[in-house]
Amino acid sequence: MTIRPGQEWGRPAGDVSTATPAGSDADLADQVAAGAVGPFAVSAGDLHRAVGAPKPGAHTTIVPVDALAVQLDEGPERLVVAHLVARRSWWRGPVVAVCNVDYVGTWNVAPRAHPGDGRANVVDVSPAMSTRARWQAWRRLPQGTHLPHPAITTRSIRTVSFEFESPMRVWLDGVPSGTARHLKVTVRPDAFELLL
Repeated sequence: MTIRPGQEWGRPAGDVSTATPAGSDADLADQVAAGAVGPFAVSAGDLHRAVGAPKPGAHTTIVPVDALAVQLDEGPERLVVAHLVARRSWWRGPVVAVCNVDYVGTWNVAPRAHPGDGRANVVDVSPAMSTRARWQAWRRLPQGTHLPHPAITTRSIRTVSFEFESPMRVWLDGVPSGTARHLKVTVRPDAFELLL
């Protein structure tokens, strides 16, 4: 059940001996997309960090987690558990991140993102943002203090589409995933269960 403000997230885990292990965000996304049965125990990645980096064998809670259904151009739908990033360069042009979790690697890109709220956070850098302003924002990304900024918009969505003038390089859960001019992202609430 999608978490609501002030509400407990998850339920007691009980026997976790049948948990399905996953070694990264991309590994977890592949397993969920293939229909593997959870709950899942992820041991690394940005989703793992977002839920407090639980230690193997110390799981006490099962939580429902959202996923992002992503379509690049006219390609098949792909599943993402942490984030999508589209850009040509950080230093010029548009930069878009659609986040189910707060961190992208060491950067706290979407400080308000939560993996179980039924929504994703979009962080959109204006192509007009100057190199100097990008440098300043880049230095603040690890702490999440790059926001608010007049050249960076954020919003919470259930579905979103982007159309770019020329192809953008795309990373899904940190993995280079080709280029696209058109992106569509739809949140799939409570797509799988995760052990904490």
